[in-house]
Order: sequence, then structure tokens, then C-alpha cells
Amino acid sequence: MSNQQTQLDHLYSALGDTTRRAVLARLCRGPAAVSELALEFDMALPSFTQHLRVLEHSGLVVSEKNGRVRTYQLAPAGLQKAEQWLASQRSDWEKRFNQLDAYLNKIKENHDV
Repeated sequence: MSNQQTQLDHLYSALGDTTRRAVLARLCRGPAAVSELALEFDMALPSFTQHLRVLEHSGLVVSEKNGRVRTYQLAPAGLQKAEQWLASQRSDWEKRFNQLDAYLNKIKENHDV
């Protein structure tokens, strides 16, 4: 499996979890410390920080530590990779549907003759 495929697997696995998507939605409003992010979720801090590690490993967020406080923020490049993959898939499917449409129109024209 290519490195790009592995990155996409990590990315979409991270996006597949409700908690992680909620964290991303919160980070759209701006950077936040772990303790601030964790307040919104009813789970133990170690479990919550595991979600943050998954998001960081997937490239969707980055963190910075100042003293004892670790702050997270969105990493737009990670979201761009997901968007690029979806756009390429959409383009491929649109081409296929256009080919099918042309084929069906050709059959219809031949049938009507």
C-alpha cells in the first residue's frame, strides 16, 4: 500500500468518529487547550487525549506545548487532502455517468429508428 493510501486511511478513519468530528468543529472557532476541549465531552481525559492523538497523527490538527498547556488547532493541509481525494472521485464518477448517458442515448436513438 502506498504512503498516500495509508495517509488517506488514517485521515478518513479519524473523520469516521463522532467525537473527533466534534473536536474539529470546535477547532473551527479557533485553537484550544486540551482541558478546554475536553470539557465538552463526557469521558476520561486519557480517552479524550487518545482522540486528539488520532487527529494529530492523521494530519487534521497540530499541537503546541507552552509550559504545561498543550493547545490544538486545525491543520488545513489535512482537510485539503481529503477534499482533493473526494474531488478526484467525483470527477471519475462524473465521467462514467457521462459515458453511460451517451451510451444510453445512442441505444435509444437506434431503437427509435
